[in-house]
Amino acid sequence: MPVHLRYDWPKGAKGQRQVTLDSKNAKLNQANKEAVWELWHRLNYANPDQIPAIFEAGVHDDVNWNVSVPIDHISGRDAVLADYWLPLVHAFPDLKRQPYVFMGGVDESSALYATIGGEEWVSGTGYLTGTFANDWQGIPATGRKTNIWFGLFYVLREGKISESYIQLDIISVMRQAGYEVLPPSPGADGGKIPGPLAKDGICLTEYDPLESRKTLQLMQAMGRGLRRYVRSRDLEDMSSMEQYKYWHRDMKWYGPSGIGMCFTLEEFEDFHQRPWLIGFGDRDIDRVGSGRRMGRHAEGNYAAGGIWDTAFSYHNGEYKGVPASGKLLTLRDFDWWKRDGDYLIENWVPIDMIDLFRQMGVDLMARFREQVEARRR
Repeated sequence: MPVHLRYDWPKGAKGQRQVTLDSKNAKLNQANKEAVWELWHRLNYANPDQIPAIFEAGVHDDVNWNVSVPIDHISGRDAVLADYWLPLVHAFPDLKRQPYVFMGGVDESSALYATIGGEEWVSGTGYLTGTFANDWQGIPATGRKTNIWFGLFYVLREGKISESYIQLDIISVMRQAGYEVLPPSPGADGGKIPGPLAKDGICLTEYDPLESRKTLQLMQAMGRGLRRYVRSRDLEDMSSMEQYKYWHRDMKWYGPSGIGMCFTLEEFEDFHQRPWLIGFGDRDIDRVGSGRRMGRHAEGNYAAGGIWDTAFSYHNGEYKGVPASGKLLTLRDFDWWKRDGDYLIENWVPIDMIDLFRQMGVDLMARFREQVEARRR
């Protein structure tokens, strides 16, 4: 019988074929998802004095914890509590996590973990929502309901989180408080980035491994298409990537504040891909030993992957008004894809834009503080 996880928030997982897998890794993946889901559920309803015990049960004491700017890196469970989670729930006392994609997998290709059967991942994206009652990360409290788009990847070891990589759309929180640190997004912006239209992104049970493999292979084929682009040859011509072969005609692409949402392949190319390739665009960067690559995993029609502080391109051209610096940049970029038949139809893409601009020589946090001070004056 498949493992059924505790599931009383939110509703999802409709219409997915469920199968029983006998492999050790499939059972391990189910156990890991159950552990993370239980951790999230308990945190949603915890009193402040209960939080340390909940973290102790689900997080290793020497955890490697990474969050988007301005938090960056924290070492150890006690420091995570003191510097990340407790300040967050102090700012948003009624904070609740509302994921709309949740999945896991064991990356058997990881050379580092090959001797122990694979690297264990759980990932998800959605919203942290609560009343902004106290200042947070220098952002003045508004007293209003605030939505924080999150994307995260966990590495689990012996049923507890040993590594964490978290994207928080801080720019959106600034915007909800009335501050703008970037020009208007070319794509649709404002409000909440929607979850899967079919509301089937919470992957709690086991899925047909053949369907999962189809999704992973399609995502990988799409990625190989992206790498066919050669900046010195193609410039603004994106035809070499042949992305029409991989994306549904009704595709939806959900990007971070500063880029926005795209609702057709044409919008995706005009609003994101072309400006991105003009600004950066290198596809042949040597990434060996650079940063952290998230373990790519797929369950049913969903796949996930990402990079953290990984070299991705030189800053070759102007991007959002910032002239080329020539610097080699790293990127914090996550992806969750949904497959519909033979095509990818939805894609959620948190990117740490503050970190990206920091490397280009533009301090968006300083720009924000100047706006706060000007308003106070």
